[in-house]
Amino acid sequence: MTKFPIFNRSLLHPRYWLIWLGICLLYLLVLLPYPMLYQLGTRLGCLAQYFMPRRVQIARCNLHLCFPDMPASEREALLRQNFKSVGMGLIETSMAWFWPDWRIKRWFKVSGLEHMLQARMEHKGVLLIGLHFLTLELGARIFGIHNPGIGVYRPNDNSLLDWLQTWGRLRSNKFMFDRTDIKGMIRALRNGEIIWYAPDHDYGPKSSVFAPLFAVSHAATTVGTYMLTKMAKPAVIPFVPRRLPDGRGYELLILPDERGMPLDSDIATAIYMNKVVEQVILLAPDQYMWLHRRFKTRPPGEHSFYQ
Repeated sequence: MTKFPIFNRSLLHPRYWLIWLGICLLYLLVLLPYPMLYQLGTRLGCLAQYFMPRRVQIARCNLHLCFPDMPASEREALLRQNFKSVGMGLIETSMAWFWPDWRIKRWFKVSGLEHMLQARMEHKGVLLIGLHFLTLELGARIFGIHNPGIGVYRPNDNSLLDWLQTWGRLRSNKFMFDRTDIKGMIRALRNGEIIWYAPDHDYGPKSSVFAPLFAVSHAATTVGTYMLTKMAKPAVIPFVPRRLPDGRGYELLILPDERGMPLDSDIATAIYMNKVVEQVILLAPDQYMWLHRRFKTRPPGEHSFYQ
């Protein structure tokens, strides 16, 4: 069972003072008007390319693996735009955790709420497919304002950051599950809850199967989607929090229920879900988390892509 991190006096220990200083600075920073935050975040992302060479290499490799037919100049342009989103991601996480609801709503427009309404009318739980976009914290916040649900996360090794991210995410949601708590998720879905779930990263060889993703024929893909959908029979609804260009704000796209998902086997579900992942990523490819080693797990005998 997932245990909530709670605030206690140990988090005020001097070893956390630098982190507290950073938290205070970010809180003060996001008091600035959004157009200024947009300019600051994108410029910070441009600088990040020079200080994160390993992550630049990983992102470049991922883009080449997924889009081998894209001209190299276009991939490099996409990479530069992506790192602008990396800079914005830090700003947007702070916005998600510290902004009041009214300010979040001011900069978002939401479409597709009718798909959630339909699922609720059918008395279904909802497996909300939220991919690892760099806007994910902000997207979860605005979604929760309209439809409070339950998040799925990996506890942070740092106790202060673990408490902070849980506190921030619960500002507009009900609860958080450790991503290993499959039984808890199934129970919540059967009770009609909304579970935010991300099936797009490489979580290692355990509980994964290999399925195509873009031009990569064998991408380690979690079987969690199959298990949750098979056991709880929820609606499966993807959503995309997409940043608009030129500092004009954001849009939250809630997509239709994936009613055609096959449940014959975990591989069939993984193949289908990766097609959904592809379609969703292409709605905002410059804002996806390409700096993650998405293809680190390889079939036996195959070499690593990330040398």
